[in-house]
Amino acid sequence: MLDRQAIMAIIPHRDPFLLLDRVTELESGVSAIGELDVRPDAFWVPGHFPGHPVMPGVLIVEAMAQLGAVALLSLPENQGRLALFAGIDKVRFKRQVVPGDTLTMRITITKARASIGFGEARAEVNGELACSGTLMFAIS
Repeated sequence: MLDRQAIMAIIPHRDPFLLLDRVTELESGVSAIGELDVRPDAFWVPGHFPGHPVMPGVLIVEAMAQLGAVALLSLPENQGRLALFAGIDKVRFKRQVVPGDTLTMRITITKARASIGFGEARAEVNGELACSGTLMFAIS
């Protein structure tokens, strides 16, 4: 299991934009499972939406992408590189994610070349699908 310190050794994201608390399973270059504890003091809570905080969909997608970056950048040949968004396809949101939830994400890398990677990602809360989609990464 990777904690936040171990995750930060792989990807460059830092608070308040590190959206992974732990990676519970990792097969470098193949797949990963990770979690984010959605906190009531998250930076977006006061404004999205006052009195009814809902995690923005773009942050759910970003959290899944960070997990994908861990899967790709944990390969020895990718150490020290960046994984940037190159595309987002077929993303669907199925349930709201709110403070107190634990967002469990899974990504399977479906294609990876020297500078491009694709992954099928899912985010769930208590086994219920919250978001899914195809993510494309440019590795620089």
